[in-house]
Amino acid sequence: MEKKIVVSGGTGFIGSDICKQLLQKDYELILITRNPTKYGADKAKNLRYVSWDDSLNAIMDETDAVIHLAGEPIVGGRWNEEVKKKIYDSRIHSARKLVQAMAMSTNKPRVFISASASGYYGNSGINWRAEEDSPGDDFLAKVCVDWEKEAQEAKELGIRVVHPRIGIVLGHDGGALKNMLTPFRLGLGGSIGPGTQFMSWIHLRDLTRAIIHLLEEDGIQGSVNMCAPEPITMDVFTQVLAKTMHRPNLFTVPSFALKILFGEGAQPILDSIRMKAGVLESMGFTYMYEDLEEALIDLV
Repeated sequence: MEKKIVVSGGTGFIGSDICKQLLQKDYELILITRNPTKYGADKAKNLRYVSWDDSLNAIMDETDAVIHLAGEPIVGGRWNEEVKKKIYDSRIHSARKLVQAMAMSTNKPRVFISASASGYYGNSGINWRAEEDSPGDDFLAKVCVDWEKEAQEAKELGIRVVHPRIGIVLGHDGGALKNMLTPFRLGLGGSIGPGTQFMSWIHLRDLTRAIIHLLEEDGIQGSVNMCAPEPITMDVFTQVLAKTMHRPNLFTVPSFALKILFGEGAQPILDSIRMKAGVLESMGFTYMYEDLEEALIDLV
């Protein structure tokens, strides 16, 4: 079993929870970050921070596995060409740098788990999307396709490569849910956009458990949809959230308002992506939170 792991993006919303769980399982972690000195006071056992400018190939020599989660935030801002370039480059260039470091190392990692996203499929309406389906043709789909392509180069080095295509992650300290809680607490919550767009959601704890499962199961490789078994529409999501919080669900943010505010950046909010968790189900993964209401009760 892999016990020493390099993690990029390990201080973010998803990465910090994964690292917490890995440390509890006695893994030794090396976190790549843009500013290691920022975390100098963190004296957790079996944890150290390094920079992207450090000798990553030497670090790979002592590593059993790599989990790549780094990337500029996609949701929450207006996109222009500069922002889109940051979204693209932060994922593709970092994946390329990690693979190059693996290629230059003497003792290569056994597995490379490189994140991707549900945006791979593009706006799919009511149609289900499985791991073997073709990608979309919009900007986010191109990001995901090229992101996976860069990471897949590690397979030529004899390294097992896995691409978790991560859906909408529900957690306490970040993600889509955090941005929706305040309006609902104020009694101003409601649906967003048409309301008919599907959300391929997953509880953060299940996502973390699933990624650790991908790490520990040698037979899994390729793309894996990371979502709960039953995606739901935005209308249903806000209805369940309102019920869970005992708040009204009265208002709607229309699509045109989001497009005025975020421009092309409204895409990940308005797109309908109905992923099927085929690989997770086939490998017998057991969810803690299959039901949306149970997930929200835990989180709010």
